[in-house]
Amino acid sequence: MGLNIETSIATFCREPDDGSNNAFVQAARSAGIPVHSIRERFRFDPHVRPQMAEAVKTVRPDVVQTHNVKSHFLFKSLGSPQAPWLAFQHGYTDTDLKMKLYNQLDRWSLRSADRVVTVCSAFIPKLVSYGVPAGRVRVLHNSVKPQQPIPPSVQEECRTRFRLGAEDPVILTIGRFSEEKGHADLVAALGRLQTASPGLRWKAVFVGAGPEQVNIEASIVRHGLSDRVVLAGFHSNVAPFYAVAQVFVLQSHSEGSSNVLLEAMSAKVPIIATRVGGTPEIVSDEETALLVPPRDPDAMGRALHRMLADAPLRRRLSEAACERARTAFSPEQYMHSLTAIYCDALAIPTDASLYSNSVV
Repeated sequence: MGLNIETSIATFCREPDDGSNNAFVQAARSAGIPVHSIRERFRFDPHVRPQMAEAVKTVRPDVVQTHNVKSHFLFKSLGSPQAPWLAFQHGYTDTDLKMKLYNQLDRWSLRSADRVVTVCSAFIPKLVSYGVPAGRVRVLHNSVKPQQPIPPSVQEECRTRFRLGAEDPVILTIGRFSEEKGHADLVAALGRLQTASPGLRWKAVFVGAGPEQVNIEASIVRHGLSDRVVLAGFHSNVAPFYAVAQVFVLQSHSEGSSNVLLEAMSAKVPIIATRVGGTPEIVSDEETALLVPPRDPDAMGRALHRMLADAPLRRRLSEAACERARTAFSPEQYMHSLTAIYCDALAIPTDASLYSNSVV
């Protein structure tokens, strides 16, 4: 785009670690991006603030980004910076009292940001309720890289390891085992699917781990699905699971800009998802996915049966979704959108002839 962008990253490191073993820090440094390690002894260590102030003084940035509740709060506490402040709000969870308190802390912080960049339009009303002026909010959905083909040998290894028969269509879900992810609803939907169509072949694979695992296991047994559902555990590389799946399910009660949804689109896996948060901004019912109401196992069970029984439907939805991921949610599109937000914050016209003169 003709831009000359210089980037520096400041990240928190719990002493005595300096971040050298962190994959994110390693990737940044290998790309030639300076990394400032903000050392902390414990959560909300008061020694963090002067280190942050020194990093800002050293870099003298034209734009500052912060990416979580802690960073928002600490940066605001430094006072009024000379550079525009962009606070990236990636979504909220109310899983426990600590997270609820953190969310309340964000009410105080985000009101001061020059721009609040959120991952979906569905979050804007909540931000406005926090006191953030709607005119300062910008939406930037996540992006996804094109999925690379998975060799047949790797797919076969995945099927063998998790006892997935060659003739068994695979229903896949990926996500943390927490209440808001709605795994109990999916188990109930699978129970209804088995009751309604006992002769229909399928296996379900749940990839993930988390505090709800015991409850999920009990629900699987209660619905008589022990021979149908595989709990595969946490995996950092989930590409083989997409490669063997015939249906991907996102059964969440709340979502922002779901990475696994975008990955399933890019991998050409037909999608069933709940109509919550930013999901309807990414996929459309009957065009790129089947959307169902949240907390409705009956509707999800019917959608599962329809998807498994209709190969042309699966092909049509998956091809359309893959094309949408390629055109609307590519890293290149993300780069252009983010650059436009920078130019907006700096009051720089987005005329390409001016890009080479701006340093962010």
